[in-house]
Order: sequence, then C-alpha cells, then structure tokens
Amino acid sequence: MSRPVKKVPLHINSSQGRLLIKGGKCVNDDREFSADIYIEGGVIKELGQNLIIPGGTRVVDAKGKLVIPGGIDTHTHLQKPVEVTPVADDFYHGTKAAISGGTTMIMDLVMEKAGVSPLEAYDKCRELADAMVCCDYGLHMTISGWSEQVAQEMDLLVKEKGINSFEVFHAYKGVLMLDDSDVLKVFSKAKELGSLAMAHCENGEIIEQKADELFDLGITGPEGHALSRPEEVEGEATYRAIVLANQARCPLYVVHVMSKTAANFVADAKKKGHVVFGEPTAASLGTDGTSYFHSCWKEAAAHVTSPPLRPDPSTPGCLMNLLANGDLQTTSSDNCTFTTTQKALGKDDFRKIPNGVNGVEDRMSVIWEKGVQSGKMDACRFVAVTSSTAAKIFNIYPKKGHIGVGSDADLVVWDPEATRTISAKTHNHACDFNIFEGMEVHGVPVVVISGGRVVKDEEGLHLTQGSGQFVPTPPNAPYVYGRVAARDQALAPQKVDREPYTGPVVELAVKVDNVKVTEAAPALSPDIVHRAPTRSGGRNMQESSFALSGEQIDDSKPRNQSRVTNPPGGKSHGLW
Repeated sequence: MSRPVKKVPLHINSSQGRLLIKGGKCVNDDREFSADIYIEGGVIKELGQNLIIPGGTRVVDAKGKLVIPGGIDTHTHLQKPVEVTPVADDFYHGTKAAISGGTTMIMDLVMEKAGVSPLEAYDKCRELADAMVCCDYGLHMTISGWSEQVAQEMDLLVKEKGINSFEVFHAYKGVLMLDDSDVLKVFSKAKELGSLAMAHCENGEIIEQKADELFDLGITGPEGHALSRPEEVEGEATYRAIVLANQARCPLYVVHVMSKTAANFVADAKKKGHVVFGEPTAASLGTDGTSYFHSCWKEAAAHVTSPPLRPDPSTPGCLMNLLANGDLQTTSSDNCTFTTTQKALGKDDFRKIPNGVNGVEDRMSVIWEKGVQSGKMDACRFVAVTSSTAAKIFNIYPKKGHIGVGSDADLVVWDPEATRTISAKTHNHACDFNIFEGMEVHGVPVVVISGGRVVKDEEGLHLTQGSGQFVPTPPNAPYVYGRVAARDQALAPQKVDREPYTGPVVELAVKVDNVKVTEAAPALSPDIVHRAPTRSGGRNMQESSFALSGEQIDDSKPRNQSRVTNPPGGKSHGLW
C-alpha cells in the first residue's frame, strides 16, 4: 500500500540538526563512561572528550547528569479495534506521553476483529501510526486464527513488512483465543521464519466460567475481574505456553508478567535451558491489586487490566527482584487507557469494563524508583531492562538501545536525584486517572532527544505529529536465535540402531475395532450400548443386555429348548 511522504517542518532539520551533549556520564547496559556526544543527521557521529565540532552546534549541558539510551516500551496498545470503545491514548497522545517520560520508541500490538487478515490489519495500523506518532515505533502482530492463508501472510510480514514477532492469546474466548493445536502451529511457523513467538497467558476457559459464576452470585463490581482471573490461571497458561513453545523449539516471549507464579515458571524454564523471555510491566512492578476491592467504583475500575494486578502486596517487590537478577528481561507499560466514562460501560457488570491501564509515561521513573533507588539494580541494569535488552531481542541493536558511534541519536539526559510526584492532573495521557497517583519518584528525564531532535527540555515538549518513523525488526536476532541451531541439534530425536526382529509374528483374524475375534459378530441393535469384545473374542460380560424394545443381545443365537424342572441342587420346596 502506497503512503504519502511525510513533510517535517524545516526547523526540525536545520536548527536542531547538530547537537553536542556535554559533560554527562554515559550509561550503556555493560558500562558507564564519561564522554561528550556529537550528533548530526539523527545519529551519533562522535564520542569522547574535547571534541572538535562545527559552528552553530547546539550544546546540551549534561553536567552532573546521566546520559542513557532512550527507552523502548515493548508493549503498548495505542489502537485496539477489538474493544467496543476506542482507547483514549491514540498514537499521538501515547507517543507524546512516552517522550515526556524518556521513552523514544514504542512497540504496538496490531489487533483486529475476527475475519480481518493479518496483512490487512498491518496496513491499517501503519496508516494510522505513520500520520500520528511523535517518536519511532515498531509492531508486533496478533494471530487470532489459523489457516494456510495466515501462514502465507506470516511469511510476507517477516520478509517484506518488518515484523519479527507474533502474539497469541490463551484468553478472550471467542475473540482472540486460540486452542492449543493452533498455538502450536503458530509457534512452529514462527520458528520456521526465525521470528519470536509471544503469548498472553491466561486460561480463557476458566475465566469465562468463573466470571459467569461470580456474576450469577451477584458480584458485579471490579473485584469480580480479579476473582475470575486468579494467579494460578495466569500461571497455568504461562507454563502451557512454555511447553508448547519448547515442543516447537521456538523462542518464547511472555508479555505482561503480572504474578509471582508466572514469573517463577519463566525463571525455571530459563534454568532448564529454554529460550524464553519475561516482560513485567510498570503496573506490576509499581503497584498491586488491592484497589480492586476499594469502596470507590471509579478507583477500582481504573485498575482493571488483564492479567489483573495481584492483591498480594509482595508481588511488585518479587517481580523487581527477578528483573534485577536477570530472571525477567524487559519491561513494558502495556499502556491501554480508557476514561472513567468508558470504564463505566461495565458499571453493572465487571465483564464489560474495558481492560487497560496507563504506564507509557511513568515506566522509566517507576522502575528507577523501585529498582535503582531501592538498591536492587544499578544504572547499567536499568538501561538493560528499559531499552538495550529489548533492542537485542527484537534485532534492532545497536541502532537502538545503545550509545555508540553510528547508533540512532535517541538519548535521554537523566537526573537521578530529581524527584516528581505522579498525578493525573499533570500527566500527558488522554485519560483522567493515573494508577500511580501520588507516588513520588526519583529519576527524571530533563532532556529527551529523538532522532537527533530535542523533543523535551526545560521549556517543555517540542513535538511534531507524524515525525516518528517505523522501525523494521528483522528476523533471526542473534540474541534470540544465536544458540537455537545448536540446541536443536543437541535435542534432536535419535533413532536407535538395532538388529531387526526375526521371530514369529501372530496372525490376526478379522478385526473389529482392532480387536481379534474368532467368530462373526452378531448384528448390533442401536438400542443396546455395546462394549468391545474380549481379547479372546467373547462377549464382554460387563456389557448391558437391556434394551427398551425388550430385545436381548443374544437373540440371534439358538436357545436350549429342554425344560429344566429342577434347578441345580434339587427342589427348593417340599418337605425333607
């Protein structure tokens, strides 16, 4: 599909074409170092001290600050056609909020209603996003049905459209959910293409049944959402997805890990050598699910997301520990916002509350506060979990997620000592509620540079709608597939070489249902429930001979015509 060439204002290309970030400490995922950064044409041209730069270059003072790669939010929903109401944060408002928080690239999930082909959904999403995004973006593709056409379109999406990740849903029965046989086919196809399988892990069958049961009991409020999706329901589906991916020998990326049970399954699988990645969210790292039981309906409904936040208040700390030590690898916002009036579609039925929370603006600061400020991770690990590892997994490293010559100039001047208080009154989202309301966080992006342009500084945001670029994600990422070939070879089934059997083989007579019989079976009445014959071909004595018609199962056999006057043992009457 042809797209019009985007026209970017001249001042963006001219006055901000050359930048020097001076005096800061650069932080990559593997080291910290002091260096000035010279930027030209949207890429990093030089790193070092006492750089000789052209006249007219704008200087950004980073003294006493950190300079880090711009954040990569691996999972957003800035369009969601499967919902009955549009998301509040579209591609413009969502990327605006992202930049404000220090994220310079988002990865959105292409979703469409049943019957829409993946290629058609991709084209519609690209058309929406290209006209609205304020920062760079990539895409994942949802697979909500399986057919030969879908398999062919997956080929085209990988080879021609810049997609290397496909997500399946174990939940949302009747809308997005696939059964296990189709999930296995998607995973096998993804492996064939050198792409990454992604999974939304909840047991949709259990959820549907429990949700209906709770509603019938009169539980109609947001607490029903959490009660219908208990932690073990997420855990079971996570384990199942890991098993299916391992059987397909396909790398797996588990999106929005929300519980300790699911996180531990991911960690255990990695210890066994599985190629699996886990992605907690800003919400699951920064807050818990106790708000579902709040007496204020608005407060409770604002937290409704799937999988739900867990009421166990120790969950965020546990997930942060696993993220800090490498058992979980990346972080997302799973940003999918709705206003209170939109959430009110489910005011009388929790099953109708639109699912989703905010996070794309606050992800970086929440992780700094809960991870670095708390002493659980250092600045290098922070860079890894907010950008670098994502860039490696989705095969855009070192273009993204890295400070180095030739890398994209997506950078953040980060003040680790500054603080701010999160509030819906000051955030850049289009929704009217913030799940982190009132949280004071350390770590503030004071300058944000996207594509070599200063898009945030002390004067505020400087955004141009449509200025972001689509970033293709090539297949066969070394970080993901680097050991897959050797692993496949090591785990390949081996035939056992042995001498052929030369002994006698029993000769089978006529078979009925693979059971040997020695005589022709009688015609079977439809009124009688029949069991298979015994191994010797005789009648199974556990089989009922009763039929409503009065017919006996052995009516076709001749009967003994002699009358028995005395039963065995003699008469049972008379005098003795």
